[in-house]
Amino acid sequence: MAEIVKGNKKIINAWVTYDLANSVYNLVITATIFPIYYMAQTVTKDDAGDITSNIVSFFGIEFKNTTLYDFAIAFAFLVVAFLSPLLSGIADYGGNKKRFMQFFCYLGATACSLMYFFDKNNPYSLYVGLSLAVLACIGYAGSLVFYNSYLPEIAPKEMQDKVSAKGFAMGYIGSSLLLIVNLIMVLHPEWFGWLKEDGTPDKGFATRISFILVGLWWFGFSQITFYHLPKAKSAKQKNSEGHYLTQGFRELKKVWKELKHNRQLTCFLPAFFIYSMGVQTVMLVANHFGADEIKMESGQLITTILIIQFVAMAGSFLFSYISRKTGNLFTLKLATLLWSAICLCTFLFVYTPVHFYIVAAFVGLVMGGIQALSRSTYSKMLPETDDNASYFSFYDVCEKLSIVFGMLTFGIINECSSTMRTPIFALVTFFVIGFLLLFRMKKI
Repeated sequence: MAEIVKGNKKIINAWVTYDLANSVYNLVITATIFPIYYMAQTVTKDDAGDITSNIVSFFGIEFKNTTLYDFAIAFAFLVVAFLSPLLSGIADYGGNKKRFMQFFCYLGATACSLMYFFDKNNPYSLYVGLSLAVLACIGYAGSLVFYNSYLPEIAPKEMQDKVSAKGFAMGYIGSSLLLIVNLIMVLHPEWFGWLKEDGTPDKGFATRISFILVGLWWFGFSQITFYHLPKAKSAKQKNSEGHYLTQGFRELKKVWKELKHNRQLTCFLPAFFIYSMGVQTVMLVANHFGADEIKMESGQLITTILIIQFVAMAGSFLFSYISRKTGNLFTLKLATLLWSAICLCTFLFVYTPVHFYIVAAFVGLVMGGIQALSRSTYSKMLPETDDNASYFSFYDVCEKLSIVFGMLTFGIINECSSTMRTPIFALVTFFVIGFLLLFRMKKI
C-alpha cells in the first residue's frame, strides 16, 4: 500500500478533485434546482397559475412545504451525526476509510440520479422526493467525514489553509459549470427537443434530467480521487477483546479524553458549532427566502446562487491570505462579524431582487472564507496522530448537529411566523455568540 507523503502534488490534486465532484450536490440539489423544483411540486395553483396554498400533508400532518423540507434535511444530518463517529472509528481501526468514503459517495450520487422519479404525477411523489433528498444528504455528508480527515495527512500545517481553500475553490468552479448547463436545460428545454404533448417546453423533464447529470458528475470525477488517493495509514492492530464496532467506540472514547486536554480544541469546537448553525442554515434556506419573501422567479434564484458561487471562490483565497497576515483567529472573528451584518441587513433592507443580488455577493465572499478556514484551523490544532478520521468525526459531528439545530430552529420559527424575515433575524444571534466564544482561544 502506498504511503501518504505530505505535500505530494499528485495526491493533493486528487484530494482537491473530490471537492469538484461532490460540490454539484451542494449547489444543484441543496441550494438551487431541487429546492425550486420541490417548491413547484408542493404548491397548489388555481387555473390562472397563481399559488393558492403551500400546505402539504406528510403522514397525515400538515406543514408549510418549506418547513417540511427544513425538517427533512435536519433529520438527514442527524443520522449522519450519529453515524460518523462510529464509522470513522472503524475506518481508522481497519485502515479502510477510503472504502467508506466511496460507499457514501456512491450512495449520494445514486440518490441524486434517482430524483428523476420525483414527479407530481406519482401519488407518492412527496415521499419519494424527500426520501431521496435525505439519502443524498447522508451520502454527501458521510463521505466528507472521511474526505476531511485526509487533510492533515496529505498537507503539512503551513499548507493546510491553502489546500483547504483550493478544494473549496475547485468545488465552486466545477459546480457552477454544471449549474450553468442545467440552467440552460431548464430555461430552454425546447433546444434539446424536450416538449410536452401539447408542444410546450417540458421544464419538469429537463429539471429531472439535471438530477441524473449531478449523479453522473459526482460519480465520474470522484474516480480521479479514488484512483490516486492512498487508502490510509496502516490499520491498527486488532484488540483480541473486541469486535470492529466495539473498537470504533473505544477509539472515540480515547479521542474524547485527548480532546478534553487540548484547550484550543475545546474552545474552538463550541464556537464553530454555534456560528455554523448560522452559516449552514443561510446556505440551505437562501432560495426559499428569495422565492417566498421577494417573489423571485427560478432564473433569478439560480442567478443569485451563481453570484454566490463565483464570489465564494475568490473569498476562500482572500480569507486564506488574510489569515496568513493576521492569523486564523482574527480572520474567523472578522468573518462572524460580517455574517452578523449580512443577516441584519437582509432583515432590514432586502426587498427587491437587486437587493438580494447585492447581499448574495457578500454571502459568497464570507461563505467561502469561513468554511475553508474553519476546516484548516481545526486541522492545524490536531496532535500528531493516526486517528485523523476519529478526530475529524468530532468536527463533522459539530457541523452536522449545528445544521440540525439551525434548520430546526429556523423551521419552527418560520412555521410560527407570517414572514421568513423573523427567523433570518434570529440567525444574527448565532453569529454574535460564535464571535464571543472565539475570544476564549489563543492566537493560532
